[in-house]
Amino acid sequence: MPLGAKRTPQGINFAIFSRHAHSVALAITLPGAHDQAPLIYPLDPSVHKTGDIWHILLQGAPPGLRYGYRIIGPNEPQVSGHFYNGKHILLDPYARALASGPWGEIRSYLGSEPCCLIDHEPYDWEDDQFPKTPIQDTIVYELHVRGFTKHPSSQVAHPGTFLGLIEKIDYLRKLGITAVELLPVTEFDENENLFTHPKTGEPLKNYWGYNPLLFGAPKAAYSSNPGAVLREFRDMVKAFHRAGIEVYLDMVFNHTAEGGEDGPTTSFRGIDNTIYYLLDPWTKAYLNYSGCGNTCNCNHPITRKLILDMLRWWVVEMHVDGFRFDLASILSRGVDGSILANPPVVEMLAEDPVLRDAKIIAEAWDAGGLYQVVNFSTADRGAEWNGRFRDDVRSFMCGHRGKVPELATRIAGSSDLYRAHGRSPCNSINFITSHDGFTLADLVSYNTKHNLNNGEKNRDGDNNNISWNSGVEGPTTDQQILALRQRRIRTFAVILLLSHGVPMLAAGDEFGRSQEGNNNAWCQDNHISWIDWGLMKKNKDLLHFFTMLIRLRRNHKIFRRTTFYPQDGETKHLTASPDICWFGQNGRAPDWSAESRTLAFLLKGASVPLSPEDDFFVMLNGSTNTPAVFTVPAPPSKERRWVRIIDSAAKPPLDISLPEQGMSVLKGQNLFVPPMGCMVLQTLMKKRPT
Repeated sequence: MPLGAKRTPQGINFAIFSRHAHSVALAITLPGAHDQAPLIYPLDPSVHKTGDIWHILLQGAPPGLRYGYRIIGPNEPQVSGHFYNGKHILLDPYARALASGPWGEIRSYLGSEPCCLIDHEPYDWEDDQFPKTPIQDTIVYELHVRGFTKHPSSQVAHPGTFLGLIEKIDYLRKLGITAVELLPVTEFDENENLFTHPKTGEPLKNYWGYNPLLFGAPKAAYSSNPGAVLREFRDMVKAFHRAGIEVYLDMVFNHTAEGGEDGPTTSFRGIDNTIYYLLDPWTKAYLNYSGCGNTCNCNHPITRKLILDMLRWWVVEMHVDGFRFDLASILSRGVDGSILANPPVVEMLAEDPVLRDAKIIAEAWDAGGLYQVVNFSTADRGAEWNGRFRDDVRSFMCGHRGKVPELATRIAGSSDLYRAHGRSPCNSINFITSHDGFTLADLVSYNTKHNLNNGEKNRDGDNNNISWNSGVEGPTTDQQILALRQRRIRTFAVILLLSHGVPMLAAGDEFGRSQEGNNNAWCQDNHISWIDWGLMKKNKDLLHFFTMLIRLRRNHKIFRRTTFYPQDGETKHLTASPDICWFGQNGRAPDWSAESRTLAFLLKGASVPLSPEDDFFVMLNGSTNTPAVFTVPAPPSKERRWVRIIDSAAKPPLDISLPEQGMSVLKGQNLFVPPMGCMVLQTLMKKRPT
């Protein structure tokens, strides 16, 4: 112990689990001898095996050696489920880095030669401190390491890398981001995609990386020097922390890159297939709750130890602040695929002292149909992607019937999902867009997906986008439609950032990034997926709107509640509570009927614990063609007056302003909000006569 390769005063100790192997051999290549046949060290079970752990201490080994394993055992996948093949040189599941080369060159290394590296260089973290941003104050920004700076317009010295991200930290800080959530950064094979571009015939990439080879090795191709990936990743984290920004990793523990029976054997399958994967008890075929060919056996003691060890590694040795678990419901499945009431891996994750301060975010569903929002629990600090928030807000902003009650519930923190389970609004990660699906600009510009460039004849990607093109499919020069699209984007942003819960933005939405209607750009390593930084200047007014809106949220606790409103304030039968009051048009009670398309709400600043503040009146019109008329309520006292700070229909810079610059409005005044628009009022102390 421990598993993996560990440098000790006596040498390097190698240890790997394999219960059903007949023989195990360590394969190494020394520095400078990578073009030569590897050195093979067979392990004598009488000396080099303890229980199911095969191990050997290698003395005098120089830094920079590469290693892997040859493992021989039964190969009868349809009988016993074992899949051993002694021809492969396998990756160590505990490897901390791979000699996998720059982007596009990884395949030549897999299975044919040792390529696992050992973390042997000391690293000076200096005075690095985890920001530990309170969850209610967090604003998550989801980005792809390569795509964020690969476009030439990024103008960074090391595009597409961890170091490239460092050069954009100042931009993220000014935007108001408190946490970046990185799409998978563990090693994956970008060349595994079998599809080609239908016009050019060029092979497409596995660009997103949701097909891990390993769980603990950062992708070498995301570094400017593949041999220095550990150092550059740590440099990136340290730089983010100095700016007060947390770093979350999107972790894929639900399946691996080995896929189904016809997939490659790179590690787990050749080490102990029946331990690491869920298999049908009768046919021994892979159970596929991930939609990717295999499903990891997460609640087996060996696999769950691997998962916990890898998470601890990322926190302790790489200073990562949190994790988002892809298809996290798979972590709740037992060894036969059944749903466990108290899955051991989730309980261990919740109680682990090393991970106690790490942010935990779950995508609480899987491809097998298991939907576990609120049921996937990692104690009170855990949060979940709230797919209901996304769908209900999109539906309201498409003018769908009967969505006003749902919208109110989402704005108030989704109490219908979380209150009964003793949780809070902060357990909800609110989002409208993510890497998976339309960008925000495409959400208001396309009715249907346009994925032909993915090489699957437009069969891939979700057909249920809950989008509306605003009148014309795709690009247009019609100024009225363009104005409507901008108005809708701003209204979407207001709902997202002024709702209770933790908001998440998808990279580039703040300045109108488009993927040309592609809602499944997982294979597009090109301009479709790369962030075009020229849009930052072209759409500077939209960027300003997002920046000001984030600042508004940050400056006012009234938008960041950690508790739900009193019960009466969230029911559709009553309109008033000490904290919030709901309205319909013309000052009337809210209309909760299926025909209603409008909603307004008054947030009462006096209700904020310990620090009473301003009132806010938010007006939303989800109609596609009819203006709404809202009546301004009375301010909380004679010393205060209302000012308009947001009008999503106004031309910049009048679309958003500081309260001191806002237009005064009077109690009882009628305000007209155009279709798909919103207005926000804030109270301000009246100026005393001099």
